[in-house]
Amino acid sequence: MRGLVMLNPEPVQPLERDGFSAARGSVRPPPGGGFFKRFMVFVGPGYLVATGYMDPGNWATSLAAGSQFGMRLLSVVVLSSLVAILFQSLSARLAFAAHLDLAQACRARLPPQLNLFLWLTQELAILATDLAEVIGTAIGLSLLFGFPLWLGAILTAIDVVLILAFERFGFRKLEAFVIALLMIIAASFAIQLALARPDWSDAAGALMPTRELLDDPKMLYLAMGVIGATIMPHNLFLHSGVVQTRAVAPDEASRREAIRFAMADSALALTFALAINAAILILAAATFHVHRHENVADLSEAYRLIAPILGAPIAAKLFGLSLLACGVNSTLTATLAGQLIMDGFLRLRLRPAARRLITRTLTIAPAAAVATYAGDAAAGRLIVLSQVVLSFALPFALAPLVWFTGSRKVMGPHVAPRPTTWLAATLAAGITLLNAKLIFDAVSG
Repeated sequence: MRGLVMLNPEPVQPLERDGFSAARGSVRPPPGGGFFKRFMVFVGPGYLVATGYMDPGNWATSLAAGSQFGMRLLSVVVLSSLVAILFQSLSARLAFAAHLDLAQACRARLPPQLNLFLWLTQELAILATDLAEVIGTAIGLSLLFGFPLWLGAILTAIDVVLILAFERFGFRKLEAFVIALLMIIAASFAIQLALARPDWSDAAGALMPTRELLDDPKMLYLAMGVIGATIMPHNLFLHSGVVQTRAVAPDEASRREAIRFAMADSALALTFALAINAAILILAAATFHVHRHENVADLSEAYRLIAPILGAPIAAKLFGLSLLACGVNSTLTATLAGQLIMDGFLRLRLRPAARRLITRTLTIAPAAAVATYAGDAAAGRLIVLSQVVLSFALPFALAPLVWFTGSRKVMGPHVAPRPTTWLAATLAAGITLLNAKLIFDAVSG
């Protein structure tokens, strides 16, 4: 890993100061600030990344897992989140050590044909992500305001207005908006869990993985959906870009401190995301599985069932509100990720609103068609399938990340420790093997 030979090295030119690139280095530490003030400057990017770990696709997979298998897949949620913390820390390390986001590093140091292939896999992942967001946000609008699902899907294009607003107001305002919506989501689930009164001893026992995961193809399919929804490939590109909004002095000590602060920020934010993801699965297990509603992958069905089961109409409204907040948050962060991926791999720069319109146009049509002709249940299954697609794209983001951060030529003195590199490589290989087994199970029937 450390002896990487740079293939087809290409100098990375500074990005023009438009769109996202205008935010690079825009957040500066206060002069003469102490340790806490310096750390608080780096708080924010981790929560943008954490949004992708609790998007509508995550909801669908966690609801399906909890309703079918109770709390038995809770260990997958926890382990996936811990693995995500490791890979996101590598993403932040790459940004500050090499002054590159992951997409830029791929373009600068990999052959053009491989670079193009990697770009295609990640664009596919962005489309899968956006498909889940369109359906999830449309369902949230339908549940709260009674819109037909197809109309809700079309209305999701209005989120371009939010993108334009935050282009004007600045990056810190975007982070504050995302964190505020995350607090709404957390409060909603805290209330719903209090109403559901789950068996916490059962939840604690489910923290240990079970061999049944490898023996049951249906459980494995949902587990891969959880992995795809938790360790989302576009988040690795997003994190390595958004942390560069922080201005860091060029000396090695400042870079080292920036890496530590960014890693701490992402660890705290992803622990928060873990709590939300676990809450979704535990809520599904305590509400649906216990009452023998064992095939709830449809968000609309979950909304209809949760109030009568818990005996509290407010539970359904909180469910719909938090789902809508998740959809809006994920929209903003996926747009940033798509912009970074396109900029870095192709140097094709579009304004965020234009990028959003293109992506949304490609996903609104299938989402609206499925909602119109196949119904809510099919839309829910499409969300779960989109998360499995994400898990297939994941190795093509993990491999270059582990490769670059383990190379002293790329990272200099901030190269990842050898045990960290080997652990990350082993985990990436394990995820790839699980994908292969899932494909084999599907082909063999």
